[in-house]
Amino acid sequence: MLTVDFDRLGVGPQTKAIDIGAGQGRHSFEMFRRGADVIAFDQSEQDMADVGEMFDAMMAEGHVPADAKARAEVGDALRLPYADNSFDVVLMSEILEHIPGDEAAMAEMVRILKPGGVAAVTVPRYWPEKVCWALSDEYHEVEGGHVRIYKASELADKLTRAGLEVTGTDHSHALHAPYWWLKCAVGVENNDNVLVKGYHQLLVWDMMSKPWLTRVGEQALNPFIGKSVALYLRKPADGVSPAPDTVSE
Repeated sequence: MLTVDFDRLGVGPQTKAIDIGAGQGRHSFEMFRRGADVIAFDQSEQDMADVGEMFDAMMAEGHVPADAKARAEVGDALRLPYADNSFDVVLMSEILEHIPGDEAAMAEMVRILKPGGVAAVTVPRYWPEKVCWALSDEYHEVEGGHVRIYKASELADKLTRAGLEVTGTDHSHALHAPYWWLKCAVGVENNDNVLVKGYHQLLVWDMMSKPWLTRVGEQALNPFIGKSVALYLRKPADGVSPAPDTVSE
């Protein structure tokens, strides 16, 4: 389940890319399949060990171009161990809402992105996330949980001040918003609830089968109840910070 449109980022052979906060690697794997030189980066040693094993398996099974490269590395998003202007593409998907020092993380992302390079940042969308917080404290008051809810315009302002130009926005995962509202209503850990189980089975079926009806339906619903918002960005080639952009929720 991808939140980012990699065609929009132009990811392909020879693209040097990093997925900051890679988690279980879904976006890193897609960039690897496209032939990029990818680093999956996360603070979880276990997740990165698992992602590294999957990279090896993808290569061994011939699921990636022969010249594609990938590795998984452990570290802190506030102190990235890479030189300035190192990457063509930088991705931060569903991570900034977890980081108290989000502007420091943005500054690091901008530092390692090459002039003229592109980035994508995704976070939970404002109003679907507000519903989750209103229904359940358990949803976000956990170790490593969400520490803030972004309005898209607020996130765009922060990223612009960090030195990036917003080139586009998008919304995704509309079918997942009601699922999380339901889980928050009955208890986040109550996976045995008949409605939760039934909806989860629907989502799994949808992801595996990709039927025409749900694909078209979700695309139609994304602008209204898409659970995630994605901002597409560019680092100016001349190093001049762009003027603030207007992004509506």
